[in-house]
Amino acid sequence: MTYAVIAMERAMKIQEVILRAMSGALTWPQAADILGMHPRSLRRWRARQQRVGYDGLLDRRRQRPSPRLAPFAEIERILRLYWERYAGFNVRHFHQLVRRDEHVTLSYTLVKTALQKAGLVAKRRAAGIAGAASPARASANCCIWTAALMPGSRGVPTSARR
Repeated sequence: MTYAVIAMERAMKIQEVILRAMSGALTWPQAADILGMHPRSLRRWRARQQRVGYDGLLDRRRQRPSPRLAPFAEIERILRLYWERYAGFNVRHFHQLVRRDEHVTLSYTLVKTALQKAGLVAKRRAAGIAGAASPARASANCCIWTAALMPGSRGVPTSARR
């Protein structure tokens, strides 16, 4: 199994720090600070190195690409389709059409994210709390009610009564 160069460099750095801590040049908490990890995590790395050897220090998360990773060619095809044929469509309708007509199997969320990151579709703001008044309207209502409660006023203005 081949590892990325970055994973190899990180493993060498971890090994160097662990060896310095084992020799007494560093304390274990200092070594954990240098590596940017919790002391307990560093003890786990040390135990794995003792059990497996140098290969135990390699970052196993970056060993191979995710099997769920979308193919680059498919994403490129989707972006080209939107740019050439479906420009201006909303994402939901575009996704329905390309699934039906172009036999695209990618999820709606992945298609939406790809279009947004490519700048072909604008991100929409998240919907607010249902029924909440806009800030301008809330401040206007506040002024009406505050004026109604001031001394010398005749109660609630007729425009504010419901």
